[in-house]
Amino acid sequence: MSHHLSRRHLLQLATASAAGLGLTACGGGGSGTDAAGADGDSGKITVWSWTSAAEALRGVVPSFERDNPDITVEIQDVGEPAIWDKITVGLASGGKGLADVLHIGVDYLPGYLAKFPEGIADLSRLGADKHKDAFVEGLWPTVIGKDGAVHALPWEVNPLGLFYRHDFFEKADVDPASLTSWDDLIAAGPKIRAATGAQLIGLDKPGTTQDMDFFQNLMQLQGAFYFDREGKVTLASPEAVKALTVIKRLNDGGLLADTAGQGTWKRLISQGKLATAPEAAWAVGYMAEKFPAQSGKWRVMQPPAAVPGGGRNVIVNSTYLAVSATSKRRKAAWRFIEHALTKPAEINRMYSSGSVFPALKAAYTDPMFNAPHPFYGGQRVLKSLVDSLSSGSEATNFTSDYSRALKLASDAQSQVLLKGADPAGALEAAAAQLAQQTGRQQAA
Repeated sequence: MSHHLSRRHLLQLATASAAGLGLTACGGGGSGTDAAGADGDSGKITVWSWTSAAEALRGVVPSFERDNPDITVEIQDVGEPAIWDKITVGLASGGKGLADVLHIGVDYLPGYLAKFPEGIADLSRLGADKHKDAFVEGLWPTVIGKDGAVHALPWEVNPLGLFYRHDFFEKADVDPASLTSWDDLIAAGPKIRAATGAQLIGLDKPGTTQDMDFFQNLMQLQGAFYFDREGKVTLASPEAVKALTVIKRLNDGGLLADTAGQGTWKRLISQGKLATAPEAAWAVGYMAEKFPAQSGKWRVMQPPAAVPGGGRNVIVNSTYLAVSATSKRRKAAWRFIEHALTKPAEINRMYSSGSVFPALKAAYTDPMFNAPHPFYGGQRVLKSLVDSLSSGSEATNFTSDYSRALKLASDAQSQVLLKGADPAGALEAAAAQLAQQTGRQQAA
């Protein structure tokens, strides 16, 4: 998303406290049941979101209130990571103080549905199921609770791209089309560094921000994650080992910059010290906004495959809008979500103002998704990202134990980068700890 360098970098700061609260409130979800709320269809509703996403939601309020004169909407910018603690505390206390509409990331929604199964309203009974096929493939399983009902609608989808300095590649005489795997890019790295002085990518090596997006992306490109679809631990899988091995090779080759410290990544990009940035769709607007002096120098390509011949299209994260089960105006809240997320004109208005890449497939018929982008040298960068969604993507199973997996994986990555640990050994130890801490089985 454009409202942060990486949404998850800040989200992770709240992970430990939010997850801890969630773990203390397992099972019944307190008193936050549908019975505690009401299906009011008029009056004032509140919506919790953050920064530019909140501003984008404000943009649809006038048309919604015009079409629904009995409902008024207040959008509250709760901030990130503060929103995760507020939602978790509210759910743990039986829904007290929660807004009517909640903006929730894919890395939290499965945990909320598992730990507070009655805390987020059942939208199936309000008609949400009819929108199942309206959204990008791979997102719908995340909104389904153990009860089989829909508990949210997808808002944002983030396909992965590799943002790269076109001028650096030209200077180094490296053809982007030849870089179909990370093996190819690692081989070209010394040539790019020699010609430009730039390293390939940046990571927070000590793990002060649990900088695991790249590791996760490499796993997701292989159809894997910390957990499989059954919830078994896969942190020591061949795919995970391959991902961490790629990172180790980048580091050993002097191609990995350390971004530990506030604002380091942005500073390195500004100084022309990074040649590529594997980032999701939110970064299209962010890069253009934050680095205007580099207009025309960047391009976006499919991410290289983690393994030669492997997949190059993947959805790496997404966000959703849900209704609190304790809302007294659940029908009104649902009507706002449906208005904002299922109407192409509305969701594209939000994208134009906040760069929240829409999950609604019908949105992509808008001409802006086929328009040349001046920052990227006239490349139709949005079209390339939309095209990457056409092949579909498996839903990533974050589970309710994502925060534990994230911490252990981050520790393993830091051991490899700072102490030269073997990727397989570090991940085997992390997977064993994860299984012990969560009571989950390790996948074969």
